[in-house]
Amino acid sequence: MTLTLTNARLINPETGTDTIGSLTIEDGVITGINTAPAGDVVDCGGKCLAPGIVDIGVKVCEPGERHKESYRTAGLAAAAGGVTTVVTRPDTMPAIDSPEVLEFVARRAREASQVRMIPMAALTKGREGREMVEVGFLQDAGAAAFTDCDRVVTDTKVFARCLTYARSLNALVIAHPQDPVMSKGAAVTSGKFASLRGLPAVSPMAERMGLERDLALVEMTNAAYHADNLSTATALPALERAKAAGLDVTAGASIHHLTLNELDVGNYRTFFKVKPPLRSEDDRKALVAAVASGLIDIISSMHTPQDEESKRLPYEEAASGAVALETLLPAAMRLYHAGDMDLPTLWRALSLNPAKRLGLDGGRLAEGAPADLVLFDPDAPFVMDRFKLQSKSKNTPFDEQRMQGKVLATWVGGKEVFRKG
Repeated sequence: MTLTLTNARLINPETGTDTIGSLTIEDGVITGINTAPAGDVVDCGGKCLAPGIVDIGVKVCEPGERHKESYRTAGLAAAAGGVTTVVTRPDTMPAIDSPEVLEFVARRAREASQVRMIPMAALTKGREGREMVEVGFLQDAGAAAFTDCDRVVTDTKVFARCLTYARSLNALVIAHPQDPVMSKGAAVTSGKFASLRGLPAVSPMAERMGLERDLALVEMTNAAYHADNLSTATALPALERAKAAGLDVTAGASIHHLTLNELDVGNYRTFFKVKPPLRSEDDRKALVAAVASGLIDIISSMHTPQDEESKRLPYEEAASGAVALETLLPAAMRLYHAGDMDLPTLWRALSLNPAKRLGLDGGRLAEGAPADLVLFDPDAPFVMDRFKLQSKSKNTPFDEQRMQGKVLATWVGGKEVFRKG
């Protein structure tokens, strides 16, 4: 099948360009840019056509908590949000820490999802931080990276061994920088707001301490390392030094930490409870500047479904996390409309960099690249209604907020998997 998408604003993060043009697709691959139309022709009406989003760190709750999110509903939500590749977390019940469990979730994803689903595996058995998983066997079974998610490996010797072994197999280790003792039981960031609300808090310094430890071990082992969700300005100098020293280090930030701050918690609104907690406005601005400069490489949704029973609790007791597969693109448009970065820069962090970090072919508008694409209108206004989300869980902090940016269509391997309306 041949398809030509004409009259589109081509958002190319690889070349940093935003130009009107056309794209030709054949057998699931981009075969031409600004060439003569062939096959079926679709007029994009001057709207933006960009590589599909590659989202690292999505929680799909199979096995164990299918009532919160399944591979089917996660796939529907991703397609509706312009996410063409979902990199799933291993913090399931049980954890994805063996080839058998990994193969089960990979099969479920293939059967149920319309978008690409790539699993990550746990770094230690049961995510308990005591015994390393069989990294080589899990790599052979298709694990994209290894992470214990928000459970920090507190035993430094165990973590060093994990990094050393991962280095020998060229495996990527993803970690959640945080001092686990300082952050234990914290619900918000320390400061005046936390004191006024009487909530247990953690200092931003806990993130810096966790990152400094991890980077010291990366320097010792030369492992490939990705910090999954930086959220504070105080951690950025350490990241900058590590990159300047030539370490194989990248970092990400969640869309919630880039667009919301601690004051959004308001009167104990638990949909704003995420991990790490929302930070100050100064921290948020520093993160945005770091993404724009390229210091922070990746923007992710950190999609974490929670059911009503987990969220309708006192703030301190409520579960952390928010769904974001469908809200990632319109929330990211806030950064574009605020003038913080242009669309190619934004898509560098949303699509190109995560694909490159995982060694994937996607994230590019180039001949020979997979035709994983999103067509969107960056200016279309709407009011978010959480009950219209495709996810099983509806815990979004953007409920009832005015937003801009609508996904009009999504293609995976040249096949249309979503069309607005």
